[in-house]
Amino acid sequence: MKCRWLRRRALWWTNPLGRDEGLGIRLRSKIFLASALVIVVLAGVSALSLGAVGRLVSANREVTTRAIPALSLTASAREAIPPLLGLEARAVVLGDQRYATAWTRLAASTAEDLERLATYALSEREALHLREASAAFEEYRRIVAEEHALLRRGDRARARRLTDAAARVLTEQVRESLDALMAATGARVLAAQAEAARLETRTWTAVLIALGVAVGLALFGTAIIARRMTRSLEQLSSATAEVAASAFREPIAVESRDEIGALARSFNAMASQLRQIEETKQEFFATLSHELRSPLTSIRGAVDLLHTAAPGPLTEKQERLTTIIGLSSQRLLRLANQILALSRLRAGLVELDRKPLDLAGLVDRVVEELHPQAEEAGVALERERYGSHFAYLGDEERLYQLVVNLGANAIRFTPRGGRVVVRIIETSPEYELQVEDTGVGIPADALPSIFDPYRQAHQDRGGTGLGLAIVRGVANAHGGRVTAESREGKGSRFTVLLPRS
Repeated sequence: MKCRWLRRRALWWTNPLGRDEGLGIRLRSKIFLASALVIVVLAGVSALSLGAVGRLVSANREVTTRAIPALSLTASAREAIPPLLGLEARAVVLGDQRYATAWTRLAASTAEDLERLATYALSEREALHLREASAAFEEYRRIVAEEHALLRRGDRARARRLTDAAARVLTEQVRESLDALMAATGARVLAAQAEAARLETRTWTAVLIALGVAVGLALFGTAIIARRMTRSLEQLSSATAEVAASAFREPIAVESRDEIGALARSFNAMASQLRQIEETKQEFFATLSHELRSPLTSIRGAVDLLHTAAPGPLTEKQERLTTIIGLSSQRLLRLANQILALSRLRAGLVELDRKPLDLAGLVDRVVEELHPQAEEAGVALERERYGSHFAYLGDEERLYQLVVNLGANAIRFTPRGGRVVVRIIETSPEYELQVEDTGVGIPADALPSIFDPYRQAHQDRGGTGLGLAIVRGVANAHGGRVTAESREGKGSRFTVLLPRS
């Protein structure tokens, strides 16, 4: 045992609490990476959205700042042709210089509009039609200037011939070219609007897809991290409950190398230490109880021999002292036997001697044995049975001890004038052994741990705190279970459920 203790200490000092030297990716790094992934995806979605919006704005700007003003100037230039023709005709027919001056101002304004049209970004077709219109209009201005010169010299007939021939042809050419220019510009506007509509559709589609991908990645990453964390924490919680119930055997499987993995390794080391301490404690109690049984048995035998007066008669004082020694040795021997039985039950070393038995008859024998104790305590001890078939395959000695422990406890904690009932019930899947009393009851805070070794709900009433632990051990060994119900000041009911098969 000393060598094993030294090996444990060496393991403890080389790796206390199972700490891990290399943690790998830490939990905070995983959370940061998942968050960074979501942020990067959202940033990509934002950049994509801004780019699409920029292209949409550019298309709309093309329409509003170039195409529409170009259409407006073209329409203005075309609408100026009929007034120019009217002013030209009046100047020639009437010979009034004021009409010629008005024509000159309007022609200059129209020429400026055609020049301004050249400043807008035009397609090849638009540029061609604009050049044709500008050339024809400049030729028309030259013809009209020649007409005005003829009028000043008084040659009205020749001026009229220019008006009716060359001027009309040139104005028709200007009008046709401007019409073609307006048609080409209108086509460009329609194309720009169609492109803007396509961009809008593509923008919405791309943004929705990217946003869906971002949300999916965020949920996926969060779900993975949450699943790993909750699964590990659930394992730790379950293992902690098992440690609290002294039922933890297998270490937790550690899959991660983050902080939770380090916590699991530390927990495994702690559980291993607690298990070793528990095993050492059980070994100590088992050894101690085993070593105590022999001298206590000898003392008990010697006291019994003295009581028989074999060595000679005893004085009254000697009789009283030997009685005290006998009772004390009997109590110590019972305690040693209980500790040894509990140690074997918890270690799983008890081999049940299963034989056919009658549970109802077993209960009857226990009640008969406990009757003197109940009469001395002033407690009514009763038995009840519900059913007709109580054949069972079990260890009669262990089950007898189980019922005796429950019955003796009930009598001890029931005040004078109270009632204790030992009940056997035949149900479909199992038998029920019930011991019910009208005693002091068990405090609510002590009820969950009432079956733990060395735990007593009432310290002032004596006992070792091992009886109920042995009851649970015997029930578990038979594949059954035991439960307790109690109301403080009203009484308690213990129920042992034993499977029939």
